Amino acid sequence: MAGDLRSLARAATAIENQTAAGRELSATLFPNTGRAVIIGITGAPGAGKSTLVDQMIAMMRTAGKSVGVIAVDPSSPFTRGAILGDRIRMQRHHADAGVFVRSMATRGKLGGLARGTLEMALLLDAAGRDYVIVETVGVGQDEVDIARLADVTVVVLVPNMGDEVQAIKAGIMEIADVFAINKADLPGAERLEQELRAMQSIAPVCRVVSTDGTGVGDLIQVIRDVYESHGPRSRSVESWSLRLTEMLRDQLLESLPAQAIEQHAERVAEKMEDPYSALAALVCLVKEKVIE
Repeated sequence: MAGDLRSLARAATAIENQTAAGRELSATLFPNTGRAVIIGITGAPGAGKSTLVDQMIAMMRTAGKSVGVIAVDPSSPFTRGAILGDRIRMQRHHADAGVFVRSMATRGKLGGLARGTLEMALLLDAAGRDYVIVETVGVGQDEVDIARLADVTVVVLVPNMGDEVQAIKAGIMEIADVFAINKADLPGAERLEQELRAMQSIAPVCRVVSTDGTGVGDLIQVIRDVYESHGPRSRSVESWSLRLTEMLRDQLLESLPAQAIEQHAERVAEKMEDPYSALAALVCLVKEKVIE
């Protein structure tokens, strides 16, 4: 909270690793949250999300605002590791104390975010960052968890990627507070904007060119306007109901012994046990851990 970056980095590690110390720290810091604007940036792979975030950081810093960035990268299904390459595109900010960038691997978690992303965002909020930007994996229409976390969710689209609106509108299109048409200097940008406006009339649409910063300032202003119109989701009962449900699910799964699910999976696969009996046994294990 005093602005020490090494302390912030150590705290981030404890929270990302879901340690008891990290949870205790999150609980202690929680009363100091609710001041930052949490912005979710999501969209299909190749839409230019990281480049757009890099330009947003630059303009926010020019305005004298501090920024925290959580870049969520997909994990290998085999090693559970990740290249954590999104921060490569943000290298120009590495020496700026007003910018804190943290990469997180999904480690098998679906929905576009990593475990602990909410706690990480709250940490950066408590550390006094004016803006916290969460860039999701970019997995497509299942990537809707960001709507539970962010105050404002920006869905990034690009023209000439086929029938992109029809392809993903069943998922992330419905969670958008703002649409950003990136690479708007390419042919097809106007047609994409018309399709978006014809499909819905609530979320504003902004055209940007993230490579040179065109329109990014206007996008930030629209995000501010949307934020001020509905307020932070951190004060929404509905939002916290969804968040607590997700946190409860994660903690209950974590309370299971490491091999418990695999052991029951083997029994179910061999028809020695039905799935419902396996679930009942796993629930009993969770209850035993809670009682302990």
